[in-house]
Amino acid sequence: MKKLLLFTLLFSVLYSCKTVPLTGRRQLTLIPASTMNSLAATSFQEVRATSKLSTNAEQTAMVQRVGERIKKAVEEYLAANNLSDRIKGFQWEFILIEDPTVNAWCMPGGKVAFYTGILPICQNEAGVAVVMGHEIAHAIANHSAERMSQELIQQMGGVTLSAAMAKQPEKTQSLALTAFGVGSTVFGILPYSRKHEYEADRLGTIFMAMAGYNPNEAPKFWERMQALSGNKSTVDFLSTHPADTKRIAELNKVVPEAMRYYKP
Repeated sequence: MKKLLLFTLLFSVLYSCKTVPLTGRRQLTLIPASTMNSLAATSFQEVRATSKLSTNAEQTAMVQRVGERIKKAVEEYLAANNLSDRIKGFQWEFILIEDPTVNAWCMPGGKVAFYTGILPICQNEAGVAVVMGHEIAHAIANHSAERMSQELIQQMGGVTLSAAMAKQPEKTQSLALTAFGVGSTVFGILPYSRKHEYEADRLGTIFMAMAGYNPNEAPKFWERMQALSGNKSTVDFLSTHPADTKRIAELNKVVPEAMRYYKP
């Protein structure tokens, strides 16, 4: 029985490997995108219902404008490269939450939230595009499904999601929230791995360039974030988005690649 379970698990792992766009990295995804999108949609509506949305029309319009531009650029790139299945079932939403927390996130299915506390660090629309591209990259790269798949194997013995929901619904819901990576300030969850963060940096910088935003703004944003790292208000965001010297150096390496996609 144990051998059969191991064989089944290994087969599932091999069968469920996919490739991240642009980076070419192989990843394990045992959970269908439709399931992740459904879980995220429910969680997103809960956030909307319990949060105060910004009444600043100008700032809200800017966040939505940047989101729409990057969404359009990403969709066009994926379509041109026969990768539209990566966003099948996405129902994009962009909201601005009135909260001093320095944070932003994107759930599976294109559910994006910015907090007003991050806007002063963004400084302008290009800065918003840096954060928007990075967070959308997490969703395009299926980081949530990858992380939840890993947790199902490590914590629950590789059972299917439906079996996990039936046997341990509370633990499974906790895994889902962790997988969404919305930040410790919202659900008290663990951050994305450093590997995922660097991959989202690279993809996000390319995505913002595709949308017509200068990718040189990416390292500048993280330099500002790093400079403020001693400020308590930035600690929560930095805990999930490590802004260190190495990260900025890696972003500077990505800029020339992203410039090839830049359409001012």
